[in-house]
Amino acid sequence: MPYVSQTQHVDRVRGAIEGRLPPPAGSSRLVSSWQRSFETWQLDPGSAIGPRVLTSSELREIQGKEEAFLRASGQCLSRLHDMIRVVDYCVMLTDAHGVTIDYRIDRDRRSHFKHAGLYIGSCWSEREEGTCGVANVLTDLAPITVHKTDHFRAAFTTLTCSAAPIFAPAGELIGVLDASAVQSPDNRESQRLVFQLVRQSAGLIEDGYFLNQTTQHWILFGHASRNFVEAQPELLIAFDECGNIVTANRKARECIPDLNGPRHIDDIFDTSEVHLHDLARTDAIVGLRLRATGATLYARIRAPMRRPARVTATTTPTSHESHAERHLGAMSRFLHSADPRIAQNAQVALRIAGKRLPILILGETGVGKEVFARAIHEAGERRARPFVAVNCAAIPESLIESELFGYAPGAFTGARSRGARGKIAMASGGTLFLDEIGDMPLSLQTRLLRVLAEGEVVPLGGDAPVRVDIDVICATHRSPSQMVSEGVFREDLFYRLSGATLTMPPLRERADIRDVIEAVFDEEARCATHVLTLDAHLAEQLGTLPWPGNIRQLRNVLRYACAVCDSSRVELRHIAPDIAALLSPVHAREAQRTASPDERARILEALTQQHWRPNAAAQALGMSRATLYRRMAKLKIVGPHRC
Repeated sequence: MPYVSQTQHVDRVRGAIEGRLPPPAGSSRLVSSWQRSFETWQLDPGSAIGPRVLTSSELREIQGKEEAFLRASGQCLSRLHDMIRVVDYCVMLTDAHGVTIDYRIDRDRRSHFKHAGLYIGSCWSEREEGTCGVANVLTDLAPITVHKTDHFRAAFTTLTCSAAPIFAPAGELIGVLDASAVQSPDNRESQRLVFQLVRQSAGLIEDGYFLNQTTQHWILFGHASRNFVEAQPELLIAFDECGNIVTANRKARECIPDLNGPRHIDDIFDTSEVHLHDLARTDAIVGLRLRATGATLYARIRAPMRRPARVTATTTPTSHESHAERHLGAMSRFLHSADPRIAQNAQVALRIAGKRLPILILGETGVGKEVFARAIHEAGERRARPFVAVNCAAIPESLIESELFGYAPGAFTGARSRGARGKIAMASGGTLFLDEIGDMPLSLQTRLLRVLAEGEVVPLGGDAPVRVDIDVICATHRSPSQMVSEGVFREDLFYRLSGATLTMPPLRERADIRDVIEAVFDEEARCATHVLTLDAHLAEQLGTLPWPGNIRQLRNVLRYACAVCDSSRVELRHIAPDIAALLSPVHAREAQRTASPDERARILEALTQQHWRPNAAAQALGMSRATLYRRMAKLKIVGPHRC
């Protein structure tokens, strides 16, 4: 039964809208909502029909989109319901459109609440249901209690609803938390405690979602009291490896207005005495002085829970990209390499991919010839077909023929009774990659030439040719022309394979060596048991080594460092001794070069011209902000605001 008769409720709503009767609870928000419900949405205040409820499939689709939100809120929903269930309340969570995507209701009371419309999948937008707790929060983005006859529709005049908004880290509304009861005291003051509990719980869900969405960043947990930093931090600030602030929770933005624009963590706090990244190792609580007010905020730092994905120019396709650009795959990082030779190779490879032109890749051992060959395959029209790699130097000469061409049943002693397909036949329709082609025996070179010329392969011990359709990519660390002149490689096969010849430069000569080091480190760090970062100065030092084993050697060095690292940052002490010995003198020369008077004068001049704005000065000097701060620390350059 409605709390009042339908006629009485309709008369009261119309009277308040027309100004003849006092507004509900003296609230202008409720009157405005009543007016929109009646005039804009043309709803009937006398309607006793319950809310619209989604079908199971419609609800599952919405819940699937809100998986992270549901995961972050589940525990808080249960906790809130445990506190208020004794007074017969249910707890509902809606998305940003008012759809109930999760709820907590005592099982023996479920049908009672469902009859009142308080059920999962129910829709509570103002357009459909008029004035109610969820609808008002969706409209005004502020918490509210809508008590009994405050509701616009007669169907809900027995309900009392306290609701609060939940915002994403970027500030947009992502949902509403609501606690509702079917029966409650008439005095709206009886809802004050529930209202406060809902607001508090919404804040906890918001912070939980914040931490869920910023696991790839460093997090500062802060509170004005040291005793509450661990138990109930109020301020959450996420920043990246370089110290740039990514986002902050609502409380932090309210307390620190400077957070509302792009900032560096050093612009907000005086960190001259501490290194925030190092604090994460000890989990210590420290006092940080706010530059704007001089007040002290007590904080601890959490290291990233997972490493951020490396971003390239093609990570997110834009509307300006062509259809082919979206399918570059691994080739995109070569195409956008800072090394012009790598980028040129990628451009050529993209033009000839799928043109039935054999490709020969030259380069020292370990430069990534197979990786580049796979990238060519993935960027072509045959990306969904097989990519079969054969290392001609790793297969014994007695077995390479059967590996490549396959064999018929009973072809030799120990052969399988049904025979076997060779690598060439397995690659049909896709790409065959012959690594170290220079080590292929002369006898097999003749047979390979016939396969390329006629498009068919005859298995060992067989007599029926098998048609094959393959793209061929070969690679070698040797000089094919020299092998031809020495008579160890067929000249006609060389011309057949070298439709396009691409040379991969050694790692030591690559202009993008720092990018390669960071990319390889990211791949190896993913296998560690905890989140790792690479010390920036160590990365610079590694870029100066000759790397005779190229990327393969680099990968082994970083894999060892990640395996033995006992902290959150890989440093020089984690590098294998033989490599570390090569880095020490490099470090000394670098320090001497960095500390030169010319360098100090150049940095001071840039800082002065840019009025000591670090971003502008770093850009003028052609370096990152993090590098500028390191140089300033080594050269003992102190800004005027710190003197």
